[in-house]
This record gives sequence, C-alpha cells and structure tokens, in this order.
Amino acid sequence: MSRATHLVFPISTLLLLMSDGLFGQASPTIPTGLLLEHNTPVKLQFAQTISSAQVRKGDRLNFVVVSEVAVGGFTLISAGTEAAGSVIGVRKKRPLGIGGKVTIELDSVELTNGGNVDLVGRREFKGNPHTIRMGVAMAITGAIYPPAVPLFLILSGRDRTVLKGTEVTAYTKNDSWLATSDLPVTRATRSELADMVQLLPPRSLNGEGREGDMLNLIFAAKEDDLQEAFAQAGWLKVEKSKPRIIWHLLWQRKHYTKLPMGRLYVFGRAPDFSYALPEPKSIVARRHHLRIWKTGGSEDGIPLWVAAATHDVGIQLVKRRFRLLHRIDPNVDEERDFIAANLAVTRQLVRQTYMNRADPVFRAETATGQSYYSDSRMLLLELRRQASTPVGITEVAGKLP
Repeated sequence: MSRATHLVFPISTLLLLMSDGLFGQASPTIPTGLLLEHNTPVKLQFAQTISSAQVRKGDRLNFVVVSEVAVGGFTLISAGTEAAGSVIGVRKKRPLGIGGKVTIELDSVELTNGGNVDLVGRREFKGNPHTIRMGVAMAITGAIYPPAVPLFLILSGRDRTVLKGTEVTAYTKNDSWLATSDLPVTRATRSELADMVQLLPPRSLNGEGREGDMLNLIFAAKEDDLQEAFAQAGWLKVEKSKPRIIWHLLWQRKHYTKLPMGRLYVFGRAPDFSYALPEPKSIVARRHHLRIWKTGGSEDGIPLWVAAATHDVGIQLVKRRFRLLHRIDPNVDEERDFIAANLAVTRQLVRQTYMNRADPVFRAETATGQSYYSDSRMLLLELRRQASTPVGITEVAGKLP
C-alpha cells in the first residue's frame, strides 16, 4: 500500500471532525440544566375568600398562579398551578372603631417537574376603622346630649374580608438548579389572551364574597381609546363620591344621570371604570351599565380589560332588607350584544369575537338574588381610535387552547 493511501483515512476523518467548525456553524445544544434564581416573582391569586371574623392563626390557604414562569424556553411554573400559604396573624374587629386584620404568608409552589420551591411573601390586610367617624359622632352628640357619649366607645370597626381572586406576588426563596429533561418546553405561540380566559373568574363578587354579575365582555384597548369610545357613544361615568351623590339626588332627583352602582369586585379590586347609559324617558329606573376591570394582561401589546354588563329595567323594593334596588333584564346576552352594537357606531370597533369561557355560566343570580341566564360566551371587542369600518362578528367554536 502506497504512502498516499495511508494518508486518506486520517485526513478524511480529521475533515469530518472539523467540518462543523470550518464549513458551518455547530448545531445548537440544549442545556442540561437551568437556574431558577432566588427572588423570581410569582404572581398569584387567592383561591378562596377569607375574613378576620372566621380564620384562625395557622389556617392553611390555597393560591393559584396566574402567570407562568419560564426560563430559557422551558416552563418552570405553569399558570393555574396551586401554591400554598397560611394565616400567620388575625385580629378581630374591636371597640373604639378598630377594624379587623389578617396577615398571610406564602410558603411554596409546585414546579412543572413535580418538585416544590419555597416562596417568600407576606401581606397584611386591614379592615376599615371607624375611629374618625366615631370621634365626629361623639363630638356632635356631646354638644347635644353629653350622657350618651360613652355609648360610642363600644362601637367596633369592620372585619377584614379578603376576596377570592385578590392578587398577591411572592418571590422564590432560594436558587434552584433544575434538569431540563424534566421540564416542558414553553409554547412558542403562547396566547396571553387564551391563558387569561382560562383562569378568569366566571363572576364578580360583592364585598362579602357572594358571586354576582357574570363577566361577559373583554376589551382589547389602550386606556385612552377605551374611554374615548364610551364617551363618543354617550356613556357617563357614575358618581363615586358620597357627598356628591347625596347632593345630586336631592337636587336632580329623577334627572340624576350618574346614579351610582352597587360595588362589585374582580381580582379583589373595585372596577377601574363604571359606565351608565340612561334611557331618556326613565333616567333613574332604566339604564344600560357595565363595570370594567383592567386585567394586567395584554395581547400584542394592547391591554386587556374584562367587564360585567347588565340592563336595569326597573326599580323594586327588597322587603327583607327594606332597600330599593334596580331590577335587571335576565337576558344578559342582549346587553352584551347591545354594547357591541352601540360602540360600533363610534367607528372605533375593529374586531368582535365570541369566546367560550373555561367555567360556563348558563343560569345564576346577582349578588342581590335576581336570576339571569346566558349562553355563557364572552365577547371580545378591540377598540382603536383610528379604526376603519367595523368588521363582522367571528364565531370561535370550542374552548381556547
């Protein structure tokens, strides 16, 4: 065998081994492990309603992860995962107008590999005190009938209720090294809108935690565009200031267009906006109205909002409470669709899409006990100030991925 023949195998082998470096780029390598750093934020919501009147120190609490935690293309904590916490302090309401208080602490959350990671997070929730109000009442009473003043000292503040869906943020306690072989790959085409709808509570809550109006609208809009659309369509922001409400009721009576709504909560928060569209012939008794909450999520950089809409069609007396309340049209889908048609006139409505929720609501009651029914779909409305001709309604069959 010639000398040239002996050189063929080593040179060919060497070229094959060096080909990636000389004639092309090396194939990307998948890391064998990832670091979940300490102090990584984990966004959570309460999975149940609690009150300083009922819970005790040491009670266990459940939370739900609302935003997935991903590192390097792998999901380490999935949205919808349960997290654990506990009550570490309780103070019930007291005399002298002192309100109740609940202090909670986050403990741990489950990872996608089946393990757990410790969390650090503590929140204190205080009930509203009546100390100032009690002091004013004592001063007035003292000027009129001093012997009655000591009676005010036994008045208590309010218990603190923390509603289901209230948002809290915890942080990972320690660095954790995780093997990528045990972790799922993050979806490349993940939709924040789809994730939000899957975790969205089906109904709003009143201050005691009772479920009420269903969430039947989603808006994709910048805040200025959202407010501009409702203003152009003739909607009014209802009053929130108690002194103004009393003043306008006394002077405007049946012509009071900004009559307030009962307070409802989503994510443990009161609405960011409350709009009403009174009917000209019966301003106080009949009106279209909705409450809007910002979600903190976005789709293609556009903020997402959720809303609960109903149509007041009259006033009724609730005898057991001796209160006058609005009576709603039980077909809440008509109000949902009315709002879409009403906003379309502004020419800022660029997209309408019906979406199926994860938790259907076909029949339910308001927080005041009025029955209503629905096909359970939510309507997504995208609003933009420089909108073109509104497009048609698009049906979305089945649940979102």
